[in-house]
Amino acid sequence: MTRIGAAQTDDERPGTIDAIPVRRPGRIVAAVVAGTIGALIIVQLIVNPAFDWAFTFEAMNQSAVIRGFIFGTLTATVGAMILGVALGVGLAVMRMSENPVLRWSAGVYIWFFRAIPRYVLLLILGAAGAFAVGGLGIGIPFDREILALFGIDGTMRIATIDLNKLSTTIWMAILGLGLSEAAYMAEIARSGIMSVDKGQWEAASALGMSNGETMRRIILPQAMRVIIPPTGNETIAMFKDTSLLSALPLATEMFFQFRMIGTATYKLIPSYAGATLYYVITATVLGIGQSWLEKRFGRGYEASDAKQRRKTKVAVDPDSNSLRFAGADH
Repeated sequence: MTRIGAAQTDDERPGTIDAIPVRRPGRIVAAVVAGTIGALIIVQLIVNPAFDWAFTFEAMNQSAVIRGFIFGTLTATVGAMILGVALGVGLAVMRMSENPVLRWSAGVYIWFFRAIPRYVLLLILGAAGAFAVGGLGIGIPFDREILALFGIDGTMRIATIDLNKLSTTIWMAILGLGLSEAAYMAEIARSGIMSVDKGQWEAASALGMSNGETMRRIILPQAMRVIIPPTGNETIAMFKDTSLLSALPLATEMFFQFRMIGTATYKLIPSYAGATLYYVITATVLGIGQSWLEKRFGRGYEASDAKQRRKTKVAVDPDSNSLRFAGADH
């Protein structure tokens, strides 16, 4: 045991330290201001007749609203995020490719869809029927013109999509939101991939793994700790952005139903309060799930200070009242 210094006598020991806590008036002022504002808001929510809470809860329990929440809002959120994540990862790989065509194509896509607002994009998709009055044909391009050269009046289309019918469905909602989300997910995925040490690529290559296997089995699992937090934020933002689907319009979406109820009953504020409760509760649940995923994928990377460095523990020897370092040589 290594001893630090000799035992001190009563006269040599320092006296009691009269510690005066530091006064922090700013905290008290901030607490008073925040408490006052919070109390005013709560009082308004309770006594203001504009907030008809009985009507709000009644509107929240309407079957059309519940169906809109499940089959409209949640479905659009899940579908758009699946499309956005899948397409975004592909775009991220293209951005990092040595092929200039792939790299520039991904860059143009990201530039365009980050530049256009989602509401404007949904308005354009909602009016997509005007771009193809006869429907969107799938087949050989310029089929009518080619057949006309041989005196044949017909088409060589495999199928025709009626954009007027498709533009107001959940599929167009997923497409519009997913295409926009992919531009943001591409940058998120690219930052996560770049956070992985290049030695991982070299080690996988030395083991004979292909680029696809390396990305799928080595790089992406390690990049998830960087990708998960912003992806969780994007998911919550996507859930809220489903309220923009009225631009299509998507009549089966939850907020659309709340707005229709408020317009029909002239009780817009209670109806919007019900929509707000749906958004707040669901966003809270999504935030809890995001926190769990962050801890799940962050295991092994966020070491505590005790694991990062050895702490020196100081203890008192009860026999001699001297100090010693815990873990020191005896």
